[in-house]
Amino acid sequence: MSEAEVARDLHAVLVQVRDGVEVIIEENHRPIAVLKASDPGQSDSRRPGRKLSECIALAMAYEAKLGTAPIPDDDFAKDVEAGIDAHRDAFEPAAGE
Repeated sequence: MSEAEVARDLHAVLVQVRDGVEVIIEENHRPIAVLKASDPGQSDSRRPGRKLSECIALAMAYEAKLGTAPIPDDDFAKDVEAGIDAHRDAFEPAAGE
């Protein structure tokens, strides 16, 4: 699909994406982007995008089962810092806030 086709009816495109269709957006017949549905049900424990509430629930279940709280590995703080740094400039509050 061209950018114009996507822009003309984004809702219809998103319906297709929700139904599992991967939409390739092209410019001059060259692919520039792919729209596809995310997979929030993915069971891989390492998947990116896990909700904080899920992490807390898992930690609490671990502590209840084993009687001790989970201990982050040595690289945990580095991972958190890298995630924050990667998104530090992404937030731009609206004017007046």
